Amino acid sequence: MTGPRTSGPGFTAPLVHAPFRLLVTGRVLMLFGNGMAHVALAFAVLDVTGSLAQVGLVVGARSLANVALLLFGGVLADRLPRTVVIQGACLLAALSQGLLALSLISGAATLGLMVALSVLNGAAAAANLPAIAALTPQTVPGSLLRQANAVAGVAKQVGMFAGMSAGGVLVGLVGPGWAIGVDALLFAAAGVVFLFLRVPSTAARSRGVLRDLLDGWGEFVARPWVWIIVLQFMVVNAGWSSVTAVLGPGIADDTFGRTTWGLLMAANSLGLLVGGVLAARWQPQRALLYGTALVTLQTLPFFVLAGPSPLVPLLFAAMFAGGVAVEQFTVAWEVSVQENVPPERLSRVYSYDALGSFVAMPVGQIAIGPVAEAIGPERSLLIVAGLTLAATLAAVATPSVRSLRRR
Repeated sequence: MTGPRTSGPGFTAPLVHAPFRLLVTGRVLMLFGNGMAHVALAFAVLDVTGSLAQVGLVVGARSLANVALLLFGGVLADRLPRTVVIQGACLLAALSQGLLALSLISGAATLGLMVALSVLNGAAAAANLPAIAALTPQTVPGSLLRQANAVAGVAKQVGMFAGMSAGGVLVGLVGPGWAIGVDALLFAAAGVVFLFLRVPSTAARSRGVLRDLLDGWGEFVARPWVWIIVLQFMVVNAGWSSVTAVLGPGIADDTFGRTTWGLLMAANSLGLLVGGVLAARWQPQRALLYGTALVTLQTLPFFVLAGPSPLVPLLFAAMFAGGVAVEQFTVAWEVSVQENVPPERLSRVYSYDALGSFVAMPVGQIAIGPVAEAIGPERSLLIVAGLTLAATLAAVATPSVRSLRRR
């Protein structure tokens, strides 16, 4: 590992730029709501159906819609003003979550309705993700990319931390429908914020959807470290989502309770926040290798949860440590992609990244419930941990990941 780079401008330097402040504000509103909904959705399905397998089906339906439409979302974000794409996606997310909240609060929710609304919400996320990811370089000078991505990561985790904490409390006090209702209101508020965001346009004339997709694919495969990391996170994200969206809530219901699970997810977000602050202050020249290796620590909560009676204080520490480690990777990854991919193709590369990283998530979420019912949650957790470690160590071993240096 090589020595550190000089720290350069301070952590808050990107906030001088008004477009970046608006981008961060909108993302915080969205993520606060999503943090509440992330905690609430699994318990909402458990209340309606009482089945872990059905939890996986509803959560997996959202992920499946997200994956299926990500490439189209990337094309839209490169060919239309990205702020317009985000505004439309926020409106769709607000409507889908609002309808879900009303159905839960009124007692009209059914499995079919929850699956359908999850699909709509996944479609909104498919448009939002590539557009938002590619906006950061348009809101700050290139010399502030590392700090900007770190600030964005910290803001994201502040939103998620507050949302998950509030979600855990709301679910325990008044039920999951109200938490999802707040998510809908916050997406609407984020859409209003994005109305005021003005950035230079990178939109180019489309040569057709297929040609646009092929151009994005060419950029994606031209750099081996990009698709290697994406393959790694195909496994990592499937494992993490299957545990946090399905297995974890089920174990919490049987042991330490729903409110504690919400606080545990908040502890992970707090770790991500701290990791972002650390990444803004220092990362080595081979930051991608450093961050990728640290992803191994994300398995710590799996091993603690796999115990016969999970030790809650140890679980809090493991969730926090995993968050610190993963955010080191996230900042290194964002900067690496933004420094090396042309701006006019960045959304499409992000869409291929997201597609590869998320494609296995619905499979994991849908499959983990029946697997856990067949072999037990503890063995299921150990399998997930083993696959995560294997994928991460394989990525670390590749020359292109090991040799990439920051500019």
